Amino acid sequence: MKVIVKEEQQNRLNRVHSEQDRALIGADGYLSPEEHLLEDVLIAVSLKKPVLLKGPTGAGKTKLAETISAFFSQPIQSINCSVDLDAEALLGFKTLVTNDGVSAIDFVDGPVVEAMKKGHILYIDEINMAKSETLPILHSVLDYRRMLTNPFTGEVIKAHPDFSVISAINEGYIGTTPMNEALKNRFVSFSIPYISGEHLEKLWQEMFPTAPKELHNLMLNLANDLLEQVKQGLLSEEAASIRSLLYATELALYMEPIRAITYAIAEKLEDDQEKQLVLALAASWIK
Repeated sequence: MKVIVKEEQQNRLNRVHSEQDRALIGADGYLSPEEHLLEDVLIAVSLKKPVLLKGPTGAGKTKLAETISAFFSQPIQSINCSVDLDAEALLGFKTLVTNDGVSAIDFVDGPVVEAMKKGHILYIDEINMAKSETLPILHSVLDYRRMLTNPFTGEVIKAHPDFSVISAINEGYIGTTPMNEALKNRFVSFSIPYISGEHLEKLWQEMFPTAPKELHNLMLNLANDLLEQVKQGLLSEEAASIRSLLYATELALYMEPIRAITYAIAEKLEDDQEKQLVLALAASWIK
């Protein structure tokens, strides 16, 4: 089968393969813990493949989506999924408007419709939190058809050439359900791990360039310890959240580090033994 790459897709692929263009991502962009991860996700988005980002909370999935948005200069329309998500939250709703004293029913586009029409990125966060009966409405949006018949208006919407879909899931968390196979099959899937080692050190240096060296060392050593405990099954994944570690570092600029770690990391854990383990690990690095 011959694969035809459209001109706009080829232009994007050329940018992805350009080291000069990728260098423009800058310090505020996603730091990939794997050599080709960011590049491969950008390629998938360039080819208009719906992308599924799988990883623990705080691993940087949202930051990766924002980096893709900045790289392609594409705005993001976001959907935060929950059990209450319904078709109106996805597609829009009817409302009564008055112009010059005349009332009429108007339709306000939801994030899916707006992203499709304007060529934005549709970011669906925690897609496995939504009820399974809500999401099939997106099947024709996510496959080769890239279109949608709006059940509220009858309008047939064909996606703008730049329209892209990125979804994110935290597998195995409370309130989540396994994704329907028909839905999952429409995505290209990427595992997004926590960053560590040199990448983590680089992130800390960029985020907190004036922080005391002792604080840098404390947080980096704690990050490595927490990740190791997660791998051994002694801590839940959320304990090693990079987001929480960043919060702890910021708080520690203005209070004792052990208090900052308590508020930003330990107190968010449900298990008391896990809380004590986090604090014990932190205390071992505080002189």
